[in-house]
Amino acid sequence: MGQTTNQARILIQAHPGAKKSAVVRFEAGVWHIKVAAPPVEGKANRALIEFLSDVLDVPKSRISIEKGAASRRKLVVVEGMTPGLVAARLNDSL
Repeated sequence: MGQTTNQARILIQAHPGAKKSAVVRFEAGVWHIKVAAPPVEGKANRALIEFLSDVLDVPKSRISIEKGAASRRKLVVVEGMTPGLVAARLNDSL
């Protein structure tokens, strides 16, 4: 069987320690997202994946941080979605 799964890669600038998680803006190819968790022991990364799971309506298991786990700038991979669909759903939550 051939693999026909879609995959979207998005650049995210995380803003940890916010009162609540929210998509802030899309600027220069980067999504700016507030995360309601401190940047301690991976808490902000887990909160970011949980937030994206809710916004994009996909299981958390289909979202991973490919690069930048210890940085505010991250490359996130979403399995099973096209880049256009990811962008549309993030835009809807602005």
